[in-house]
Amino acid sequence: MSNRASMLSVLFAGLLSACGSASSVPQDHPSPTPFQPAQTKASSALASAPGFADQTGGGIFATAAGEAIRLRLDGTRAALESHPGNTVVPGRARAVFRMGPGSALVETDNGLFLAQSGWLIAPPWREVLGTGLTATAVAADGAAWLGHASGLYQLRDGALSALKVNGQALEGITAVAVAPAENGAPGVWFLRDDAVWTVVRTAPGTWQVSAPDVPLQEGEHPVALAGLGASEKGKAEAWVLTTERLLRRAADGWRQVALARKPEQLAAAGRFVWVKAGESLFTYDADADVWGETTGVDTRESLFLAADESGCAWVQLGADTVALSRGPVPRVLGVHEGMQVVEDSLVVRARVAPGVAPLSLTFEVAGVEVPVRGPVYSLGGTESDGTPKPYSFVGLEPGPHTLSAVAVYADGTEARRSVAFDYQPLTTVALGWDRDIRPIHESRCAKCHTSGPGRPLSSYELWKENAPLIVAAVREQRMPADGPLDPQLISLIQRWASTGANP
Repeated sequence: MSNRASMLSVLFAGLLSACGSASSVPQDHPSPTPFQPAQTKASSALASAPGFADQTGGGIFATAAGEAIRLRLDGTRAALESHPGNTVVPGRARAVFRMGPGSALVETDNGLFLAQSGWLIAPPWREVLGTGLTATAVAADGAAWLGHASGLYQLRDGALSALKVNGQALEGITAVAVAPAENGAPGVWFLRDDAVWTVVRTAPGTWQVSAPDVPLQEGEHPVALAGLGASEKGKAEAWVLTTERLLRRAADGWRQVALARKPEQLAAAGRFVWVKAGESLFTYDADADVWGETTGVDTRESLFLAADESGCAWVQLGADTVALSRGPVPRVLGVHEGMQVVEDSLVVRARVAPGVAPLSLTFEVAGVEVPVRGPVYSLGGTESDGTPKPYSFVGLEPGPHTLSAVAVYADGTEARRSVAFDYQPLTTVALGWDRDIRPIHESRCAKCHTSGPGRPLSSYELWKENAPLIVAAVREQRMPADGPLDPQLISLIQRWASTGANP
């Protein structure tokens, strides 16, 4: 068995069904409100290639000179270096793809590297999957789906698997998005051979590949995909950009978004969609059901590089790359979009937009308003030395919630960042390191944190001593270095640490 075959440990089963027929669909007729966007210019000349926009601000991008760089919220550069433990150095950066809330996958001439916490890390599966990445999408369960020239792959708990139909790889994929299938089941959408396909799990290790009934007209072809996540105010949905129009798979079925001009580009993250149509840039807030159109921006030569869950889009405008948003939106740290919160208390902070400080900043959650003061905007307040305090979620009903950070400025401007999360409080069952945590350590952490380049974590005592750092790293999906843990394992580590870190 070849190295490649041995790495692809799961073989998926699939079923191809016939494509749907074209039919008339209900139309949405947006009335976009013009707005002057807040703009942050990148300090470096970026390449016309996909990038990763971080919902806490900034992101990872490839420069025109072929360097992988990390940008801050104000557009300046932050540290991003090859990890000392790498056996191969990154080459010229080609493109960057999302891999989690705070991590990205960088494709270079020397293969693929994970960008996490200021490091470019060579994952153990990089030799299996060389250059040729076209798209990625991350599901709510933490699995990453990778569209590659050689096929469609799933990365879960550090294991890379190929999805095949009748033993054949699904080559030629150009776009991937996570959204419910037409039957409402959690699914993955992808474009291949000018057609839209969905993937749905039907049993452990078994997946069904089928063609959804996209209402395409004769001669019309899909060219891009996007997925919106779910929130308290709306369900997740798939969006399809075609050669002629924009379609969305809403809760009541397929609908056409009838813009005044022909749509040409599509980008989305969280509950926000960006569309380029003619020389206009439109944005849609799904929770507010509101469309906007940018003004005062020269969009004649524009290209979307990335979008994040705050509603910000990084757009190449001629020779410059600029982050555009509706206003000076604050960023939330400590809770990310779609996160499962299991701890009774959590440190949650807001980072305000660069420039003039707001007059006030208020957190809103479950009908409670918590005004806070800067320069450290902490939901739980701060200690006397300025250290952020955790906020207690005790009393919050289990289930989906939205946390908002609302900044108000002297000119009357109100900027809001809302984060959807799922609160599932801790159980009273005591967890133990030897029984519950050691297996996770041995399968996912030991190779780097025993004799490898990472912090030593080879014993119960070391895990207990470093529990806060470990919890933060896995919760923010910065670790393990070869890909995030399954959400259930993240919850297990959090529960263990929060219930006494027992042996």
